[in-house]
Amino acid sequence: MKKIVLTGGGTAGHVTPNLALIPTLQERGYEIHYIGSSNGMERKLIEDAGIPYDGISSGKLRRYFDLKNFTDPFRVLKGCAQARKLLKKYQPDVVFSKGGFVAVPVVLAARHYRIPTIIHESDMTPGLANRICLPSAAKVCCNFPETLSSLPEGRAVLTGSPIRRELLTGDRLTGLQYTGLSASRPILLVIGGSLGSVTVNNAVRALLPRLLKECQVIHICGKGNLDESLIGRPGYVQYEYVDAPLRHLFAAADIVLSRAGANAICELLALRKPNVLIPLSAHASRGDQILNARSFEKQGFSTVLEEEELTEEALLSAIRNTYENRRKFIDAMSQSALTDAVGTIIDLITSYAE
Repeated sequence: MKKIVLTGGGTAGHVTPNLALIPTLQERGYEIHYIGSSNGMERKLIEDAGIPYDGISSGKLRRYFDLKNFTDPFRVLKGCAQARKLLKKYQPDVVFSKGGFVAVPVVLAARHYRIPTIIHESDMTPGLANRICLPSAAKVCCNFPETLSSLPEGRAVLTGSPIRRELLTGDRLTGLQYTGLSASRPILLVIGGSLGSVTVNNAVRALLPRLLKECQVIHICGKGNLDESLIGRPGYVQYEYVDAPLRHLFAAADIVLSRAGANAICELLALRKPNVLIPLSAHASRGDQILNARSFEKQGFSTVLEEEELTEEALLSAIRNTYENRRKFIDAMSQSALTDAVGTIIDLITSYAE
């Protein structure tokens, strides 16, 4: 039996692509183990999927002053020792890393034992953790054509991001029944990320009086972000978080308003959903969402509205124009070659596991 260790954690974006690979890996007979952080959010997600989970010590490598900078290197060293012990125990044929700082000790341990490692980089430019891991990688998967030039020559593969199989099985009628909305008017689905986005939430709610004259709104606003004053408003439904029914809400939506996290926009591409992207500003991030969004705009997949340009008029215009030209966006997405990331990545894994 072929053996694989999956790793990655810290945010949902470092876990959900691994979850997307698991069913096919199981079908192909792999023995799967997952190494994540001891107290990370990934533990519950992986254990709920029925996969054996081992937690290791991990620390964040910061490029700014923080008192934890003095203690986290020791946590990383401890994690490296724990990862070596686990890889020696499991003796995997291959390691697949989705990134995050917990993956660094695992990838370095795999290099020590000469176990081939495949890395997936979601964003346009590699984050710090993946940059540390690049020299140890046999192959590096990526989502954007522009990323190929910033990765080691001969080792970069344009694959797209693995999408959970169940997302592709949504039913529009079930989504309408779940939300109580009508099939007779357009539906805008608003997603601000797993924790929600204050900026996006406020912009949508400020625009609601005008927006609801033209469409209905499904608003996934993040934990603790419900607005009780809007509960029961005709044409508007809000949820803190949606899990299993999310596939049906996607199916019900005519267009989507979203942040520009790489995994989120790759899901929109796979689902062929016309979208308006409001990337996280460079002031609040390293600017990767802006680069992601601009790549999708260039390829004809998305309308982009940066936070600095976010006004009621600009947002309403972007939503209107995207809906009116939805066929153009759908056609562009339908022509994308990145339609089977799971199959492409599994074949790559198998080529190193044999």
